[in-house]
Amino acid sequence: MKKYFSLVLFAHSIFAMPFALIGFFLGVSSADAPFSWLKLLLVVLCMVFARNSAMAFNRYLDRDIDARNPRTADRDIPAGRISAREALLFVVINCGLFMAATWFINPLCFYLSPVALFVVLFYSYTKRFTALCHLVLGLGLALAPIGAYIAVTGHFDLVPLLYSFTVLFWTAGFDIIYALQDEDFDKQEKLHSIPSLLGRRRALQVSVWLHVLSAACVIAPLFFSTFGPVYYVGLLFFCAMLIYQHLLVKPGDISKVNRAFATTNGVASVIFAACFLIDTLIRTYPNT
Repeated sequence: MKKYFSLVLFAHSIFAMPFALIGFFLGVSSADAPFSWLKLLLVVLCMVFARNSAMAFNRYLDRDIDARNPRTADRDIPAGRISAREALLFVVINCGLFMAATWFINPLCFYLSPVALFVVLFYSYTKRFTALCHLVLGLGLALAPIGAYIAVTGHFDLVPLLYSFTVLFWTAGFDIIYALQDEDFDKQEKLHSIPSLLGRRRALQVSVWLHVLSAACVIAPLFFSTFGPVYYVGLLFFCAMLIYQHLLVKPGDISKVNRAFATTNGVASVIFAACFLIDTLIRTYPNT
């Protein structure tokens, strides 16, 4: 089990999972849908199974590329800790579990589950033909808030879609920062990314603008819903973290990429979601 946790980098679930909880409780609070511990558990399981499928498939598909890249040569498949066949079997099992979990949520989630799986699995192919791969990754994670909202309500709505666009642009922006580490390798291997296409300086400029769009999308719900002061604290913190990661990484110094990518964005996601949930609790039960 430990080696499979290493394969899928379970800790990276911290990026999308908090936004899935936002979508879930947004549905419960704004759509007057009944709260269900079982449904919450199923949503969390869907997040885990989808993440496992996407990450393991990425490792399976990129195993030869990872073996040639000094930065990734010690990943589980190139290093021989997990075989390619084991990784692929793990993908199939998790895809099946994901669809099974959606079956017990509601019909719409089940009917849309193949679409969600296609998006999160297709991402692994995209760097072979387009520098827009970062946006495809963002789209995969962006399914979290709207998917959780649909799990509760059975329909789409504007505010959870705004949070999905927040995740899309936020993820694409920080994935460009992460990809700076492989700029030269991607050029050598004829792989596509914004850094390999535009160079380090212009790639960072694109990342900045994507994060500007993310900030605009996370602010936009203020015009369609009512929030309390705790939410504003989380909102300001999230936007501050968007700015902070660009202070850490410069065209001439990318030594703090991992800090900007994992630590900063992980903290931003958790704190923002915590503030959203606390604010929702206060507004829902003002006398408790």
